[in-house]
Amino acid sequence: MKRFRFNGLLFYAAMAFFLTSCSGNGSKETNTDTTAADTTATSTVVPEANTIVTSPQNMIVIMHKVSNFEKWKSAYDEHDSARLASGIHNFVIARGAEDSNMVLVALKIDDTTKAKAFGKDPGLKKAMQKGGVTGTPSISFVTMVFQDTADIGSVLRASSTFTVKDWDTWQKAFEDGRQQRLDNGIKDRAYGHDLDDNKKVSVVTALTDTAKAFAFYKSDALKEKMKAAGLVSTPKRFLYTIVQRY
Repeated sequence: MKRFRFNGLLFYAAMAFFLTSCSGNGSKETNTDTTAADTTATSTVVPEANTIVTSPQNMIVIMHKVSNFEKWKSAYDEHDSARLASGIHNFVIARGAEDSNMVLVALKIDDTTKAKAFGKDPGLKKAMQKGGVTGTPSISFVTMVFQDTADIGSVLRASSTFTVKDWDTWQKAFEDGRQQRLDNGIKDRAYGHDLDDNKKVSVVTALTDTAKAFAFYKSDALKEKMKAAGLVSTPKRFLYTIVQRY
């Protein structure tokens, strides 16, 4: 009997150990599942950066022809300290798509009074002469009210300037027509107006599909849009590619 009781105790002890072990393994699996679920629940998705800027930015846009781009660029770089002293900062340098010796320069400005004085400074004229600028440069002071700063590479750009009857009417019509432009291979990059006259408008676009874009330029649909927006002059377009962006 004693031996029977002893064997019975051993049997019950073994069963208790077995049940305890099973219970422990189940607990570990539950904790692992919970931890995995918690990790999934707390993972974060990084939002895409907003590249749209609607804070007004005053700028100088200069266009001129040069005899040799490399020679001009060297003279331009040498004049950088004078620009900085007037609160003028490099932004974009571009070359014409049809004539690579046609140069477009866009610069950001801190102080419009200083910038206008810089535009009339004999030192600027001298620097341009040194760089081989030919003809009379076009210098415009503009306020850009919309910019898309996303890097889209060397896509062909178009700079368009024209006059409108009323800025607010034109801006609303332009904003309403954004999807139509996208459907026709034209992506808005920036727009604004002359620093002292908001009826003189400047628009910069990227031509993501040149065939569609050029066809749209000639379309009756665009003519109707421009008429409804109050354009009083035919847009002057300059096609270019960016060679340096600061």
